[in-house]
Amino acid sequence: MSSAISSTPFSVLDRSRTREGSDGPAALRDTVRFAQQAEALGYHRFWVSEHHSVPGVAGSAPTVLAAAVAAATSVIRVGTGGVMLPNHRPLVVAEQFGVLEALFPGRIDMGLGRSVGFTDGIRRALGHGRQDAEDFAAQVAELLGYFSGDQTAHPQVHAHPAEGLRPPAFVLATGAGARTAAAAGLPLVIGAVKGEDEMLRAVDGYRAAFRPSAWGERPYVVLSGTVAVAPTTEEARRILLPEAWSTAYSRTHGTFPPLAPAERIAGLRMTGRERTLFEEAHRGQLHGTEDEVAEGLEKVLSRSGADEFLVTTSTYDRTALLDSYRRLARITG
Repeated sequence: MSSAISSTPFSVLDRSRTREGSDGPAALRDTVRFAQQAEALGYHRFWVSEHHSVPGVAGSAPTVLAAAVAAATSVIRVGTGGVMLPNHRPLVVAEQFGVLEALFPGRIDMGLGRSVGFTDGIRRALGHGRQDAEDFAAQVAELLGYFSGDQTAHPQVHAHPAEGLRPPAFVLATGAGARTAAAAGLPLVIGAVKGEDEMLRAVDGYRAAFRPSAWGERPYVVLSGTVAVAPTTEEARRILLPEAWSTAYSRTHGTFPPLAPAERIAGLRMTGRERTLFEEAHRGQLHGTEDEVAEGLEKVLSRSGADEFLVTTSTYDRTALLDSYRRLARITG
């Protein structure tokens, strides 16, 4: 095993994806079971996500789901990847994480993102628009202030039982969000959404601008990405097909569908636009045999100097998914 891989913690993000022939409640129960399996395999963290009014994603209330995951596990760290702060009042988010940290001390992570609703209708229903994302830095500062007890946005307002507690906070971001993480002295979670080179530039900028704080003495970078491992390269690629097709479909039809079997997707006749988006959805992903994935991980970890890797793989076949995570755990030790 290489030194970069062996010295890097690996964690899991599960988006509670729905699958054809099943429903949202089943997807949430699957997430809790998956967390137990990830814990048994030795993964460092297990995070859940926030999506609103997206048909293919059941995870709409991450702090509630995180509580269920933490109650069903015993040692793995549990958190959110992430709570989308522009959708919420910082006081309420502080109270929620205060309760989580009080119930599961030393195991809770507070992952924060700056995204807003997927469509205009969802944003109206949430009561927040695109402009709210522009206030992300101030929202983060207010939220952290509730834990330290020195927030100034609302004098004499305190978050209980959050005040005095310190669940680790992370910023999920690229671009401006990376600058927010650096200015606040928080760990950064970042993926190669716009390509590896741009991701690495954002990481370099984050490290250069990082200001030590009570929440972090030094920069801490968590790379996030899809990784699929199987006995053959082709089998590993098939694991990626359902999520890639859902992504391509959502960008051409405006609806994010449940995951479909890889066998059916492999035989689809796609339009030129769908095929382009389908292939683009594979950008930045790692797939292959154990040796191939180990080589790919070694390269990206060495280039980035990342402190941790957050695996975000989803697929229709849960057996293949678990086998992939099992093989990855073997690679990473």
